[in-house]
Amino acid sequence: MTAYDSAADIGLLILRVVLGLTMAAHGYNKFFGKGGLKGTAGWFDSMGMKPGMFHARIAATTEMSAGIGLAVGLLTPIPAAGFVALMLVAAWTVHRPNGFFIVKEGWEYNLILAASAVGIATIGAGRLSLDHLLFSTSTLYDYLHGWWGLVISLGLGLAGGIGQLAIFYRPPAKADAA
Repeated sequence: MTAYDSAADIGLLILRVVLGLTMAAHGYNKFFGKGGLKGTAGWFDSMGMKPGMFHARIAATTEMSAGIGLAVGLLTPIPAAGFVALMLVAAWTVHRPNGFFIVKEGWEYNLILAASAVGIATIGAGRLSLDHLLFSTSTLYDYLHGWWGLVISLGLGLAGGIGQLAIFYRPPAKADAA
């Protein structure tokens, strides 16, 4: 292992941990923050993701599991797909009408989180990950990075997010401007 390999592994570890724990914190907040799941469910209902309690549980659980999975680098394309699905749904239901920039509550942040997770899945979790520790001598390891990492994370994530929107999202009717 060269010094460059070591630095790249440390860089991947930093990215995975920061992205993963940020996402996990969002899930934790949905479970235990002000209003808890009940408040999150009411918010989901109000934006058209019904039933709200079902989606609150799914979102909080997915945010925590995808976040922790990415942070530790376990089956990395799967948690990365969770990031894509979560951020697609959030961007579409909450942030899309506000444009791109986060300063106007746009979807910029959603894109950064999803693209970063897909990037990590494509590069691979690195030597400082559970993927490397558990699977580096197995053929499964070949599916946890490279083109397979890209296809799995992006394909599963888009399918999950689009599927959830198609099945459950019913935007609230806009008030008539009279």
